[in-house]
Amino acid sequence: MKLFDGGRAPNPRRVRVFLAEKGIDVTIVPVDMGAMGHKAEEITSRNPLQRLPVLELDDGTILTESIAICRYFEELHPEPPLFGTGALGKAVVEMWQRRMEFNLLGCVAQAFRHTHPAMKDWEVPQVPEWGEANRPKAMAFMELLDKELADREFIAGDAYTVADITGLIAVDFMKPARIAIPDGLDNLVRWHKAVSSRPSANA
Repeated sequence: MKLFDGGRAPNPRRVRVFLAEKGIDVTIVPVDMGAMGHKAEEITSRNPLQRLPVLELDDGTILTESIAICRYFEELHPEPPLFGTGALGKAVVEMWQRRMEFNLLGCVAQAFRHTHPAMKDWEVPQVPEWGEANRPKAMAFMELLDKELADREFIAGDAYTVADITGLIAVDFMKPARIAIPDGLDNLVRWHKAVSSRPSANA
């Protein structure tokens, strides 16, 4: 199998961090998104949405969407469990994974895509007002998350999960989006420092 990868873009990075946590080696096919490589025929023929990552299995089956790809590998390699264990544990991880995706990563992405000058040819139409509207949403969610992290080490409980991966990528993506962690959110800062120190964070 081979993974068409988009470098430091958030969603390709989510999959690479997940694979690193699992200790799984997959053939990586680099795609230069800066040169619009994701819109080339090599990717378009595999994913008409022209988005990365794209996983191509040995039989030619194509999987897209970062969390779908991660779930595939979770089924093949259940240890360590990054989507939780047991009915309740899996539900809690799913809850927090979606919260991190919709309330933090999504808001940061919209702020970046709709306000950064480099994205004007990517996000058409670019609506700066929408980008700015997402900044306070991200800030408010970080305040909520800081309170949650007062009582536990990781986002979904006592174990590192895919929710932490999405959170790590979201917070790191805040820099190009020109969003900073508000002062006083010590629990969030502590968590981010811890997950950033894991070897997988460099994947």
